[in-house]
Amino acid sequence: MIFDAHLHVIDPRFPLVPNHGWLPAPFDVPEYMSHATALDIRGGAVVSGSFQVFDQTYLEDALARLGPTYVGVTQLPADVADAEVLRLTARGVRAVRFNLRRGGSADLADLEPLARRVHDLAGWHVELYVDSADLPDLAARLRALPRVSIDHLGLSAAGLPTLLALVERGVRVKATGFGRVDFDVADVLRRIAAVDPGALMFGTDLPSTRAPRPFTPADILLLQDALGPELARRALWDNALAWYRPPAFIE
Repeated sequence: MIFDAHLHVIDPRFPLVPNHGWLPAPFDVPEYMSHATALDIRGGAVVSGSFQVFDQTYLEDALARLGPTYVGVTQLPADVADAEVLRLTARGVRAVRFNLRRGGSADLADLEPLARRVHDLAGWHVELYVDSADLPDLAARLRALPRVSIDHLGLSAAGLPTLLALVERGVRVKATGFGRVDFDVADVLRRIAAVDPGALMFGTDLPSTRAPRPFTPADILLLQDALGPELARRALWDNALAWYRPPAFIE
């Protein structure tokens, strides 16, 4: 079984905003589910992209259609009302994303106050789409936050030492976007798992918008071969389930 910790739904029935003049092709819930069924994916996290900015309508619709084994990761303005955070929590949203690479999210200056507010209100964590080469300048700020995850293995080898140091402090890392990185994926998976077996959370990154190489099912085999049965099971299922707390699995 797999919990897909990072997927996108792109539904043109809802607002889409060009990001530097670019818009993705549609990838709706039925198309995603055709992949998920074939891969034995039982739940996941729908992540808002730069092109969705602060729209919640697509996300609420997607979560309603996907059901209670799925949760949402959204983007919010810094002045979002507390009542809106609680409303989205009831609909399955579990995190706020800061897209430092593409934009479309709140500004970096808003990171600490917004991350702390949504955590105190609703137990949300913060997710960062960031090149790990930029992590040395952010590390002290991230260490001070209650719950943090980083997308796509941090993207680059340049910041790997800082990424591993953050993992030592409880930061989670998405084992996603293998076609986006500039290093040997298997080696980095093993190094992260060696620091904290609970840190890695696998995701398909479907539909892999703008990735030099999109996701393929062989990425799952790569992870299994790199980590072995026990650590792979944790990365594919246990770690994300504990981190995201999807409604269907909360006792």
